[in-house]
Amino acid sequence: MPIETFAIIDSTLREGEQFAKAHYTSEQKVRIARALDTFGVEYIELTSPVASPQSFEDCKTIASLGLKTKILTHTRCHMDDARKAVETGVDGVDILFGTSSYLREFSHGKNIDQIIESAREVIEFIQKSGCEVRFSSEDTFRSEENDLLRVYQAVDAMGVDRVGLADTVGVATPRQLFALVSELRHHIRAGIEFHGHNDSGCAIANSFTALEAGATHIDTSILGIGERNGITPLGGFIARLYSYDRDLVKKYKLEMLYDLDRMVADIVGIQIPFNNYITGETSFTHKAGMHTKAVMLNPGAYEIIDPADFGLQRTIAIAHRLTGKNAIQSRAKELGLHFGDTQLREITQEIKRLADSGPLSTEQLDDILRGFVVA
Repeated sequence: MPIETFAIIDSTLREGEQFAKAHYTSEQKVRIARALDTFGVEYIELTSPVASPQSFEDCKTIASLGLKTKILTHTRCHMDDARKAVETGVDGVDILFGTSSYLREFSHGKNIDQIIESAREVIEFIQKSGCEVRFSSEDTFRSEENDLLRVYQAVDAMGVDRVGLADTVGVATPRQLFALVSELRHHIRAGIEFHGHNDSGCAIANSFTALEAGATHIDTSILGIGERNGITPLGGFIARLYSYDRDLVKKYKLEMLYDLDRMVADIVGIQIPFNNYITGETSFTHKAGMHTKAVMLNPGAYEIIDPADFGLQRTIAIAHRLTGKNAIQSRAKELGLHFGDTQLREITQEIKRLADSGPLSTEQLDDILRGFVVA
């Protein structure tokens, strides 16, 4: 199924707050919410207002900011939680219930019929309050498919806006995602939301596959922060969509992505990984001689993402033993120096010889090039 429309539900302020190193101040939450709104995500999901007194106040504050993006909060499928959520003034309430045998046995102890009846009262209350409502099965991919279909069809008949599939422990594979979402799309009218954890490294692939199969909403967080290994990273998901069809992400302010990653990294006290999608230090660095030659002729030879679309620049690494004469020639031209082919090969070999002891600095490289002119 071609991907045409979808919405991002960014959960940096809910799932991200469950990251081991996260402890946002109220001011930081507002700052993140405003930035995500400017970036253009369709939804922002906040920590449950019953989590703590400050969580309740922060929910109210962000819901009252007048942002373009819709504000959601995430709660248990419980009337007390739902009342508290609606009281904050959010646009929607995301409710969840554990459906796997693990959670039914070791968490809440309810059977499928009891889950459906518990959901009915909560869903009707939220709807009457004028809020969007999503019903999600927690630990979806360790649940029986027949149980899931019973629950999803029941809440779909109740008129929920979305049903949620949560890969709570990061166990799902893309093939499983495609099969379940495709099957579900045949049985329900509501939107389908996917929330994927990254414990086994499949969060981005699973999110993309969910869209291919007919999902309508994908949960992300900035830098992928969240419980344990986190969830689908906003930047990684954007990269996947961009490389598939750039038009899918033109609605977002892509040049903000680096600042979003930097802001959250600073707030939670981590570094942006060197190989992070789009914003990592080496994301657009080319080093091998064969690569640099091709990239200088046509960047698309070794880049599926144009850094300029994200307000970034590529780097051509030159002063090392893997360098090639084309990279050396390019640097020489920048310095206003011109060498014949034979001399250029000689210079390149000398740089490779010297760089066997370690990469050279730009200043050392330039001195060598200028030295050949004098010689």
